[in-house]
Amino acid sequence: MLKNTPSRPGRHFLQIPGPTNVPERILRAMGRPTIDHRGPEFADMARGIFEGLKDVFKTSGPVVIYPSSGTGAWEGALVNTLSPGDRVLMFETGQFAALWHSVAERLGLEAELVPGDWRHGVDPAQVEAKLADDTAHAIKAVCVVHNETATGVTSRVAEVRAAMDRAGHPALLLVDTVSSLASIDYRHDEWGVDVTVGCSQKGLMLPPGLGFNAVSGKALAAAKAATLPKAYWDWGPMLDNNARGFFPYTPPTNLLYGLAEALAMLGEEGLDNVFARHDRLAEATRRAVRAWGLEILCLNPAEYSSALTAIVMPEGHDADALRKVILERFDLSLGTGLGKVKGKVFRIGHLGDFNELMLAGTLCGVEMGLGLAGVPHQRGGVDAALRYLADPEGRAMEEASPARASA
Repeated sequence: MLKNTPSRPGRHFLQIPGPTNVPERILRAMGRPTIDHRGPEFADMARGIFEGLKDVFKTSGPVVIYPSSGTGAWEGALVNTLSPGDRVLMFETGQFAALWHSVAERLGLEAELVPGDWRHGVDPAQVEAKLADDTAHAIKAVCVVHNETATGVTSRVAEVRAAMDRAGHPALLLVDTVSSLASIDYRHDEWGVDVTVGCSQKGLMLPPGLGFNAVSGKALAAAKAATLPKAYWDWGPMLDNNARGFFPYTPPTNLLYGLAEALAMLGEEGLDNVFARHDRLAEATRRAVRAWGLEILCLNPAEYSSALTAIVMPEGHDADALRKVILERFDLSLGTGLGKVKGKVFRIGHLGDFNELMLAGTLCGVEMGLGLAGVPHQRGGVDAALRYLADPEGRAMEEASPARASA
């Protein structure tokens, strides 16, 4: 508690799209005494974690764990597969796609950012056309954000891979799953992804501090020729040590305790059930938004995110002013608009350790806040969501967001 901050009854509702709520089980696991990271107990735990992560990424290949944020994992993906001056193709689907592009440029890559409207995902036809025009195969990688955290738009990665295959282009496919991993169905091997970037503080229900690279055989081959400078991010020493259950430098042992517990929790629920739960809560949220008479930022229903919903404010009303009212009155934190949509949208995160009653409380806070802030809307959003969630026939599960099936 900050000094001079008054105590408030009840729990704080943290409904930003990450970091997400950390379950008690994970907090307790992280509170265990630190052990020798060169000893056999640690090695056994680490090997179990590496195997568990393969299930989450849906890969048979290695998954590298960095003590880092998702930004560090972006850098790891780029520096291990590319060389100075290499061309990479990127797509402006939102703030985080633009930030990844900035990282690529700062590393000395020739990064083309295809403009976007922040309301649609990557267009597979555009990918195919760009690669078909590149007859010299100068483009070495295509970089896609699977779920854009700033906009609530999910790109269709399987269709992007199919477009690359139709173009007959050898570029690597690098995909950011920072806000979709363990929340939205994702298939590293089946979709032909070469490097998948992830992190700990969203669907994996952990605090920030772990970054991931799931790596294909093609990416490992590219790493042998890549010449971008790297030391901390180098896959080579990591994979050599990981094979024995160790790290080349001091690992974040207590975060790894939490990761082991998170993987156990996901396994107990079952990943398909995890995805269905997220689909269901996302659809309930969208029904509330429509009932309020407000607009969802994402325009293509096939690209709706099951991790978050970004909501457009009516003209003349500021999203951050609404968020301030809701925070001060109801102790509910919502996501701010980022970059081009600053002040124009607010975001409801519905991912991670989250259920129907938590969503109901969140939507109640939003609906009351809209009224207190004088934002034009219709009442009944909460009722619309509850009717959907209480469907006794289970049809709601069958009607889940098409983004899951077609992503």
